[in-house]
Amino acid sequence: MTDTTRFAGYGVLITGAARGIGAAVARRLAEEGARVLVTDVDGPEAEKTASKLRESGLTARASACDVADRASVEAAVAHAVDTFGSLDVLVNSAASCTPDTPLFEDGPDEAWARDLDVTLTGTYRCCRAALPHLAAGGRGAIVNIGSVNGLQDFGNHAYSAAKAGLGSLTRTLAGHAASRAVRVNLVTPGTVRTSAWEGREAELDAIRPLYPLGRVGEPEDIAAAVAFLASRDAAWITGTTLTVDGGLTAVNTGFHVGTRQRGGA
Repeated sequence: MTDTTRFAGYGVLITGAARGIGAAVARRLAEEGARVLVTDVDGPEAEKTASKLRESGLTARASACDVADRASVEAAVAHAVDTFGSLDVLVNSAASCTPDTPLFEDGPDEAWARDLDVTLTGTYRCCRAALPHLAAGGRGAIVNIGSVNGLQDFGNHAYSAAKAGLGSLTRTLAGHAASRAVRVNLVTPGTVRTSAWEGREAELDAIRPLYPLGRVGEPEDIAAAVAFLASRDAAWITGTTLTVDGGLTAVNTGFHVGTRQRGGA
């Protein structure tokens, strides 16, 4: 059962929150009492998401925010503080993922730069702008959204490099921010059923058997992990990576299936 008071009085900013994981995080934290600023580079879609939350009786506002632009990030942080009176939680969900070219050497510089600028440097910009406000309240928390792509090879060179970089940024920032009573953690999802997979149900069906728990993830699975790490229930946790992937990176399912079929390793 959801605790409707765990984030009572908290001001929360979520990037990339118009849809998918970010939208699920916004709903989960709002349902637990938070006042949520839904931000996204797509401002109208961010407003639609915030409006749905308000229709459910929850406290939510929306703001366009391009994490690739420092002024846009700083304006969104200022908007959260002005609207809610404080900023206690930052969730960095915005990301860019450009499909790989068939040959690595044909990859354009622009695509590489875009994925890193949004996914990794965008998170840096948001943390930099938010940190003084998070520290001011004495209960600040940052939760970054990584990916199993940052742990193993699942393709998407630039996106994967950026997500791997988030692991390092999370650890180094956790060390810096600890003395300011701000915790910094990373959630690392596996395959999650979001709008990016619309029309690709056959691919999801093909991926599902690779997951030891027998299914791909739902946005709500990731939202639950974020809510834990952002809350005081995780008060003695910082600089850690919480992998939420149905066992994908812990168990070599393909190997086990193969050895069973062959009668042993």
